[in-house]
Amino acid sequence: MSRKQFFVTGTDTNVGKTLVAAGLLLVAKKQGVRTAALKPVAAGCEKTCAGLRNDDALLLQSVMTESLAYEQINPIALQSAIAPHIAAAQEKRVLSADRIAGFCRGSLQQAEFTLIEGAGGWRVPLNPRETMADLAMILQLPVLLVVGVRLGCINHALLTAEAIRNDGLQLAGWVANCVDADMPVLQENIESLAARIPAPCMGVVPRLDLPDPEQVAAMIDEQVFVRALLQS
Repeated sequence: MSRKQFFVTGTDTNVGKTLVAAGLLLVAKKQGVRTAALKPVAAGCEKTCAGLRNDDALLLQSVMTESLAYEQINPIALQSAIAPHIAAAQEKRVLSADRIAGFCRGSLQQAEFTLIEGAGGWRVPLNPRETMADLAMILQLPVLLVVGVRLGCINHALLTAEAIRNDGLQLAGWVANCVDADMPVLQENIESLAARIPAPCMGVVPRLDLPDPEQVAAMIDEQVFVRALLQS
């Protein structure tokens, strides 16, 4: 297959972007596709003997088929688990969408299927003028949206989908990740999302006590996933 590259965003922080991305990488691997993933900006990194490391970036590294150095996957590692632009300011660093895009371009040709995971949601700031959306726009990538299914998710999902479209990018597909174990009228919410988001739903992931990419992969509709790849 020709190279397919997508930007992964979420309706908020802590909605399972990395977990869903890891599941999608496994689905692609099952299709015989070489995979890679990047988390270019990660806030919330731990000091190790090898340097700062982020759990999300390490998870992506563990499931992709291609061997990329950690620094290629996560070139900007920030220690505090807070908004990236604030974490960067605390470390006297400046985030630039152009510079981050440059890091990404260096690794985008490594695999047939590559995911670039943003930090937080679509409008998370990078600096006083730019947001994560600017990174996706510079790279001109179709977008995969992870919807954290909890109270308020319909509004968050529709606003995010609208913003992606208004920014001139394609919303290639979305995944519902049930983050609230006690979500009322769950099925009705999923149906409402499916009727209103202008992109195919690639899967619905139930609340998982122990998040596992293999379990996520099992919840992805492979036919919808493949169609999303071919049409993007």
